[in-house]
Amino acid sequence: MKAYQIFQNMSPELATEIFSYLRSDEKETFQGLVGSLAEQRKLRPIFILKKTPADQIAWLCKTAHLKFADGVDEHVLQIWLLNKQRALLISFLDSMGIKHDGEGSVDQLPDELDADKLKKTADLLLEDNSEEIVKIYLHVFQLQKQDGWPTLGELLEKDDRLCFTSAETSA
Repeated sequence: MKAYQIFQNMSPELATEIFSYLRSDEKETFQGLVGSLAEQRKLRPIFILKKTPADQIAWLCKTAHLKFADGVDEHVLQIWLLNKQRALLISFLDSMGIKHDGEGSVDQLPDELDADKLKKTADLLLEDNSEEIVKIYLHVFQLQKQDGWPTLGELLEKDDRLCFTSAETSA
């Protein structure tokens, strides 16, 4: 699943929360995001930035659903997860035995993920976090390796708590 498809399948409330966070706490990233997406839509960024904050967020939520926004969307999700969902990231990495810097950043991703450990880790994450956020995190993590990890891909497809079922996922 691509990042733009994750945005297509997440709740509008969470998409709004993500872009609102970027607007208030990651101002440079937010302006770069608006600039990049506006240019791809053949708009001047100032056209978007002159809108009300609510209209800016609404435009970003709508634009994030589009295929051309995929690379930007992935970056947005990574920033939001690293900064706003750090405890979840660290819990996942610790539970999977993946070395990290203590802040959720990883230098070397493993070649393989143990299926049993992955299932237990997903269960643990779901106990302590929103199902939607866990689902998004695991799908974004799967994007971090070209073609992903087969064991994670299987878990994301077969566990109803973790799979997206919208017809848009096949786009």
